[in-house]
Amino acid sequence: MRQRHRPGFTLVELLVVLAIIAVLAALLLPALAGTRDRARAAQCINNLRQWGLCYRQYADDNRDYLPRRGQGVQPLAQIDRPEDWFNALPPYFNSPSYQALFAANQKLKAHANSVLICPAADDPGSNHFLPYGMNMNLCPWNLAQPTTFSEVALPSQVVAMADAPGPYASTFPSTEPYSVPARHTGRVNILFLAGQAASFTGGYVGCGVGDPRRDDVRWLTGTDSDLTAPNY
Repeated sequence: MRQRHRPGFTLVELLVVLAIIAVLAALLLPALAGTRDRARAAQCINNLRQWGLCYRQYADDNRDYLPRRGQGVQPLAQIDRPEDWFNALPPYFNSPSYQALFAANQKLKAHANSVLICPAADDPGSNHFLPYGMNMNLCPWNLAQPTTFSEVALPSQVVAMADAPGPYASTFPSTEPYSVPARHTGRVNILFLAGQAASFTGGYVGCGVGDPRRDDVRWLTGTDSDLTAPNY
């Protein structure tokens, strides 16, 4: 029996197929990237909610006092104070303090699967890396006594923690490098002191500009710390 020989693809046909594959890839890649970005933003919100539980537990264990905000406008350098949030709160979800991790050469790594890490944050290469920061105006060290939870008049509207650029322990809307970054496709994730977390556009929060004094996103606390807030 004679065998029939089917002709192979011509060069033109192969080029057409490759062009179609390239077009499909160009259409699919942005959709896949968008799905990844949304997943990272959702994980970040979940991380912040867990931090929110820690704030309430810490206050319950410490006569209603809140943890300190750490250093303010300067990049983080002093990490040995147990009252600072990055040392005081991690034990509440069974993690060593930041000081203990750093001493053990276990610096926080970008994109690690950890409550301490915003999955969308990149390490800018500084000595210390904290992709979340406490509200710079909440419980600063210039107050003789830490702020108590009950002193904050509107905890459901006052920011406790938010996305941060990395080298700083605290953050605030500002033109300065410590400003809150809108790294979730133009949005920033925020934890409120009452424990809820939400996403806002960077423009609404004042990222890179300054505090717009929103009623539902308050960086001022209604306590003595507000007197120094204009310095941020």
